[in-house]
Amino acid sequence: MRQIMVAGIVGVAVAIILTPLLVKLFGERSPARDNRGAGPLGYAAERGTPTLGGVAVIAGMWAGYLVAHLVRSPGGSVGLSASGLLVLGLSTTCGAVGFADDFVKLREGRNSGVTGGGKFFGQVVAAGVFALLVLHFPDGNGFTPGSRKLSYVRDIPIMSLWVGAFVVLVCFLVVAWSSAVTISDGLDGLAAGSMAMTLGAYVLVTFWQYAHSCAIKPVPGCYDVRDPLDLALVCAAGAGACIGFLWWNAAPAKIVMGETGSLAMGGLLAGLSVTTRTELLMAVIGALFVAELASVVLQVAVFRTAHLRLFRMAPFHHHFEFSGWAETAIVIRFWLLAALSGAIGLMLFYAEHLPSRS
Repeated sequence: MRQIMVAGIVGVAVAIILTPLLVKLFGERSPARDNRGAGPLGYAAERGTPTLGGVAVIAGMWAGYLVAHLVRSPGGSVGLSASGLLVLGLSTTCGAVGFADDFVKLREGRNSGVTGGGKFFGQVVAAGVFALLVLHFPDGNGFTPGSRKLSYVRDIPIMSLWVGAFVVLVCFLVVAWSSAVTISDGLDGLAAGSMAMTLGAYVLVTFWQYAHSCAIKPVPGCYDVRDPLDLALVCAAGAGACIGFLWWNAAPAKIVMGETGSLAMGGLLAGLSVTTRTELLMAVIGALFVAELASVVLQVAVFRTAHLRLFRMAPFHHHFEFSGWAETAIVIRFWLLAALSGAIGLMLFYAEHLPSRS
């Protein structure tokens, strides 16, 4: 639909215009790149690369989403929804936690900002509020943005989780996805490009849910998702913002997302997984981020138990640097892996729909 296209285009335009302004604003005052110092090759020359690029991603995402709602589409327009605003609110709040960390680094001229415990507390508070709110705001069909049942492509027919257990689950998703995106933001363009592909896949997921929504036509195989079309606008705006930011973040990067962008994008993935009823499917579509996080967990676990290193360095994109791969080669191949995982996730999503239609 026209609104989805507008959301993506505006997201690209705002991010691509705003990012160089952030480079000028923060470039001369930036400390060493926050998470690049751990890389094995050649990062001394990259000291001083400004962070806080996530501000442009968040701004582009909001601009794309809001401007899209000013457009009238021949196929039917969608208004602001509880689902879309809650997901954007979660993403922005997580981004604010990251902004506090990046700002402390910038102001103090050091590599460490807010303590790990402080960031964890901020993410848990944001996730807890989101978890409680997402169970409210039923629409005319009784659908709420979230469900207390664990979901794959739709709710798994088991006993609903107790509210407290659901809050814990959402907190885990937010912290896990935020950590996964943060860890992946270690090479120029890696996180931004991979996020664009993951969100692009979710544009297709949410639009398919809209086209087969139980609220429109209650037939076998329909989806009990509140506001799927508005969530498609969120995904398109987020993907567009990542692409616009990637223009300046591609090697050699003029600016990096920092904690502002990585925590915001992690919150976005977690929120989308809950509101689209695809918590488990998200792990397939976003498998690259899962693998990056898993490489760190496995590295620590193996080293502490067997005193051996599973990888030359974790996260495992640095393992390939130690193996002699060029940075651009790693990034492009990881983009291909992100595209492949998105394609596999989409096939699983569609395959689940086929039996229910028969």
